[in-house]
Amino acid sequence: MDQFFTWELLATFVGAATGTGIITQFVKDVPIFQKIPARFLSYIVALIILAAATAATGGATDWTGWAIIPLNAVLVSFSANGAYDALAKKTSEKTKE
Repeated sequence: MDQFFTWELLATFVGAATGTGIITQFVKDVPIFQKIPARFLSYIVALIILAAATAATGGATDWTGWAIIPLNAVLVSFSANGAYDALAKKTSEKTKE
């Protein structure tokens, strides 16, 4: 494996959720994005990742493939947010001990 992310990986649910979580946490404190709620920002990131991965892999050959991307972005965003919330909760529990 010579690459961490590939377009094929980003086109999967797990790859898109991982990429969304990483990018959201990286950019949420940038002054331009601070006024946008983190959950909405993660949806925008998921939408961009899924659209780019679909275009790069040729995953959508007609309008129906493109039409489902906004719904899939909701699921990817929820997954990325849930993973972050679970990690943050577990980390805060360990620091209290």
